Amino acid sequence: MDYNILIGGEAGQGMDTLSAILERTLKRNGFEIFSTKDYMSRIRGGHNFIQIRFGDKKLYSHKESLDVIIALNAESVNLHIDRLVENGTIVINTGSDINDHRLLEIPMKEIAGEIGNAKIAGSVALGTVLKLFNIKRDKVNSVFDKVFKKQDIVEINMKAFEKGYGLVGGKYEVNGMNDDDKIMINGNEAVAVGAIAAGCKFYSAYPMTPSTSIMNYMAAKMNKIEMVVEQAEDEIAAINMAIGASYAGARAMTGTSGGGFSLMVEGLGLSSMMELPLVIAEVQRPGPATGLPTRTEQGDLKFVINASQGDFPRMVIALKNPEDAFYQTVRAFNMADKYRIPVILLSDQFLADYVTTYKPFDFSGIENERYMDNNKSFKKGEKTYKPYELTPSGISPRIIPGSIEGFTVLVDSDEHDETGHIVESGRLRVKMNDKRMKKAELLEEDIQEPEFFGSKDFEVLYVAWGSTFGPLKEAVNNLNRRGGKKYGALIFGDIWPLPKKEIVEKAKKACTLVNVEQNATGQLASVIREQTGIICTKSILKYDGRPFSPEYIIERSKTL
Repeated sequence: MDYNILIGGEAGQGMDTLSAILERTLKRNGFEIFSTKDYMSRIRGGHNFIQIRFGDKKLYSHKESLDVIIALNAESVNLHIDRLVENGTIVINTGSDINDHRLLEIPMKEIAGEIGNAKIAGSVALGTVLKLFNIKRDKVNSVFDKVFKKQDIVEINMKAFEKGYGLVGGKYEVNGMNDDDKIMINGNEAVAVGAIAAGCKFYSAYPMTPSTSIMNYMAAKMNKIEMVVEQAEDEIAAINMAIGASYAGARAMTGTSGGGFSLMVEGLGLSSMMELPLVIAEVQRPGPATGLPTRTEQGDLKFVINASQGDFPRMVIALKNPEDAFYQTVRAFNMADKYRIPVILLSDQFLADYVTTYKPFDFSGIENERYMDNNKSFKKGEKTYKPYELTPSGISPRIIPGSIEGFTVLVDSDEHDETGHIVESGRLRVKMNDKRMKKAELLEEDIQEPEFFGSKDFEVLYVAWGSTFGPLKEAVNNLNRRGGKKYGALIFGDIWPLPKKEIVEKAKKACTLVNVEQNATGQLASVIREQTGIICTKSILKYDGRPFSPEYIIERSKTL
């Protein structure tokens, strides 16, 4: 059994603090959490809401139906009441003019005023909601300590919480797992932790929603882990700084969203011509131009696959969930180093911001392969170092500038010979281009096939990528429990180069092949068609800036 709570109101009414406390309290009581944000691009006003789903089993997505609405204003009720279940509850301040049998008016503002701080009204609502679910209050004080730090603030919030807790009786029965050994993390934090685990020593970026919290997380940890985090003046500077750090030998990364990646495109080509490893986190939002800056979409896939002029190898990995984001970020650094190429991590606002619970990530098995030749193949006077040496694999031996006396590491943006000197020769141009593209062929050996779930005897096969993983997994599970048609799904993580084995084999078995994507044109379906000749006969597409829900996919599947 799981429940869904919505906290709604205007920006500036304290929703983030209230949700953070509620999430942590539920997690400390042993519940699985899946929490999503929907926020407007403004500091004050508008309508924002946060949904917190919790239960005793692993949750892969949010859901549409609501059990409780914590309304910090009347607009939140009007906008979401149609989603409230019959036995649901609307928690709102006394004095509303809403007429509904599910209304529970409590004197949030009055109690906060009596205690002496209007900002603690949310803690009154918190107490009321926890009591409705019969959740013990013994974990709350430690959560307040963590969130507020100052003891006087903790004390007045605890007073407000206790008042709210005593206003009502229990209504819902829930069972936690008596287990608080999990972490609670969102997609951007997982990318940042993965980069740190991979040994990233330089991160540069210009703040751009929804990628900014990667930089914020790393900046908060930089002194402890001896990392340089640089807020650049723009995205052009950010990628070029990261390229410079990579040249100097540091594991380097930059991050942005689609508009910022547009500015990075020339730098992407530069890293490829220099054959320097680079990891780029591209956290998608709807475009073109500014688009919907705080919403979600999967509209940049074909852009990042084809960005920058000329032919050169790259790797594109779509992140499925925070756990996957952690491990794939580590892998991205290793792939970038191994092949001396840019690796692009594709995320989106949905994955960047949603918070969920996992067992702690396993750091013990992480191997950070640097693929350096310092002091292995080269010694002073033995031979001339060729940073672009023509090799059977296309991968040239790499040394760090200054690491071996007498060896110079030349790089430039022009076509060059094996030593790095600029050339105009057509013959050498062909050799160098072929050398770089050999790495693309070799890279295919390291590509991971898409993940399959659902019935092995599927009639309908969904094809999707990235963060659609969670909503589609729940949808497929629910559809198969209903009986009738049987459903399966392939979720791509690695997208470029495109892994072909699983899609070719499973497409032959499917009666109906359906691409499920958060864009208007079916970009993955287009890539699959181009690379394999396989055509998706149906599409479920969503591009309103809001993420898929399992219910949405199930409803759209009725016509398949």
